[in-house]
Amino acid sequence: MWFLCVFFHRLLDYRRPEVESLAELFGVFDQGEGGKRLQWKLPLNYHADSPFHFVDLPSEEIARKIAKRSILVKGIYELWGEGSDQKELEEAIKSFPDERKTPYLTEGSTFRVVVDSFGKVITFEEQTNLIEGLSYIPFMGRVHLKNPEHKFWLMVTDGCGTNNGLPPVVEKRVFFGREIGGAERKLLPTYQLKSRRYLGPTAMDAEMAFLMANQAQVRPGKLVYDPFVGTGSILVAAAHFGAFTMGADIDIRVVRDGRGPNCNIWSNFQQYGLHSPVGLLRADNNLPPWRPGLGEVFDAIICDPPYGVRAGGRKSGGRKLLKGTVQPYTVPEDKKGDHIPSTAPYSLVECVHDLLDLAAKMLVVGGRLVFFFPVVRDEVLGQPNYPQHPCFAMVAACEQILSWRYSRHLLTMVKTAAYSEEVAEAARLMHLEFKENHVKWLEEGNLHSAVFKPAEGSNVPDLLKPKYRGKYV
Repeated sequence: MWFLCVFFHRLLDYRRPEVESLAELFGVFDQGEGGKRLQWKLPLNYHADSPFHFVDLPSEEIARKIAKRSILVKGIYELWGEGSDQKELEEAIKSFPDERKTPYLTEGSTFRVVVDSFGKVITFEEQTNLIEGLSYIPFMGRVHLKNPEHKFWLMVTDGCGTNNGLPPVVEKRVFFGREIGGAERKLLPTYQLKSRRYLGPTAMDAEMAFLMANQAQVRPGKLVYDPFVGTGSILVAAAHFGAFTMGADIDIRVVRDGRGPNCNIWSNFQQYGLHSPVGLLRADNNLPPWRPGLGEVFDAIICDPPYGVRAGGRKSGGRKLLKGTVQPYTVPEDKKGDHIPSTAPYSLVECVHDLLDLAAKMLVVGGRLVFFFPVVRDEVLGQPNYPQHPCFAMVAACEQILSWRYSRHLLTMVKTAAYSEEVAEAARLMHLEFKENHVKWLEEGNLHSAVFKPAEGSNVPDLLKPKYRGKYV
């Protein structure tokens, strides 16, 4: 069944992947059909960035579930008609099968018609005229504005002459349809960061945290892990969808202390009445604390690895320790209560390698790894050089533009094979190739000031190096 899917006009690259992830979550594809995609099409002469898309879904129930849970879907509708003007719209609605219209026009039912627009502002008088122009539809029920049984939408787009930077539309278009499902509009205001009790400089925006949870197909009863938990923003979104959560961070002051007994990660969950994490660890992604042979325990790993924009990556060990000039130290018993272990810079390439290795070992087969990866926005570079692993298949890569030069991509990977010694060796070779490609970018002058510095021994001119001091590959 083809439905009209109307998106909010934001985060354009994330819209279809989110719907596809939710469609799989709600059983559109049978198990074993990984990699399948929904069928999409655009209205006549519409740009791909338009909020109006047609999607093929198996039932209204699936469409309703997707619309209710999605962050970027404004609504999903059974389209009764469309046209370039009111006359064409009338002809289309009249030709729509009566047996599909009649059940929603019966006497005793309640309904409401909502007028919406894209690319233009419609006055109240214009809205009234548009609704009165639908008099040819035989509504038998009574109007109920607050809680109608059936809600109909009349959506108007403007022509390309006044799009004000919006996606170009060759001609004006009018859509009319019955709402199947709409977004939960109270979700994001409820979880907005400005009202959060405990925040850090890298706290994930609520909208993006929920998008990441949807990409990871978080559901009730599943175990979700964030190895760079910070103040817990991503886990809050996962807990909202009923998952058990666990997090880790290298900074013990974040996971243990926060800013006091009523201002810490735990209080963020209490604020929203969510189940607290099953555990919060002081742990190093470079030296994970899991016992050997623990195996596959997580259903999803969702995180925002540190890449040096607001906070640089750190791993255990000071400079002397990393250079091998001193032996690993033992903390005396009387110092353990308030001891803060020393740390050293943690490169992005090394961080991502360790993350993929952790996910390969501890994600269940079919589980999802969702994380951000920074890239340079340069047409000359072509397709970004994404990290790879033999255990994983890439499902989606969604760009969020940070500036004219840089962006970050939300990568969604599905674990397709179990971890083994052979896989570990193949992953090591992939990592070496990935690291070498990044060094080539640097040596060609494609320097990312927020993420990279010239690799040691590279031929990047010395005069460039001070500018990137403190930034790490």
